[in-house]
Amino acid sequence: MIRALSTSATGLEAQQANIERISQDLANVNTDGYKRSRNEFQDLMYETIKEAGGSLGSGSQTPVGIQTGLGVKVGASHKIFEQGPAKATYHPYDLMIEGKGFFPIQMPNGEISYTRNGTFHLDSTGRVVLTNGGQLIPQIQIPPNALNVTVTGNGEVKAQLPQNQETVLGQIQLITFQNEQGLTALGDGMYRPTAASGAPLQGIPGENSMGSLQQGFVEGSNVNVANSMVDMITTQRGYEMNTKVMGVADQMLGATANIK
Repeated sequence: MIRALSTSATGLEAQQANIERISQDLANVNTDGYKRSRNEFQDLMYETIKEAGGSLGSGSQTPVGIQTGLGVKVGASHKIFEQGPAKATYHPYDLMIEGKGFFPIQMPNGEISYTRNGTFHLDSTGRVVLTNGGQLIPQIQIPPNALNVTVTGNGEVKAQLPQNQETVLGQIQLITFQNEQGLTALGDGMYRPTAASGAPLQGIPGENSMGSLQQGFVEGSNVNVANSMVDMITTQRGYEMNTKVMGVADQMLGATANIK
């Protein structure tokens, strides 16, 4: 009965972790480039009371054993990098990656991070930056007399200058990883690589399985509200069942303690 109390407590902790994950996803349902998360649960170690295949005497063996589980734990929590919906903004510096890839960004502290959020703007010097101050790399600088800026699907940035002159301003590069789920989320839609994600692989948009670019669009959050609500109901019921088990175990323990 004491074991039932501790086992159900691990269930409460697991369901609490799940509801926290769901609340994070729902809070970011309108966050551009946000990727929903997933928790993976694993059962804890077992106490073996009788080993399967143990001897029963007279040369016979037991076909099954007896094991008692000790609960559950969160084994992993990672992002699901499926494509989010396209949101038309018609802003010339908004870019959406259609397919695999990340924008490489140099943060104000000099660190290189990666993002799917393509809501870019121009700073006072004409450089393409995010709202958090991170600069797109390779650096793209828009001249002040540019009349029209276009970004092709393969990342080539062109500008129309006075007297109908067209010039190429730069080439946007994308980054992929062998294991995207191994990336560490930093907030602000940014990620950094780890030993599990592998080294960043650079390429031209639209080539070698890289996604292509869409100008005037941003990628919305890939959170599915209906699925998240179903997950929330299931998690709530799981939490309630574990509290019920804890209450029953407490009643049984109380009945045992009150035996006269």
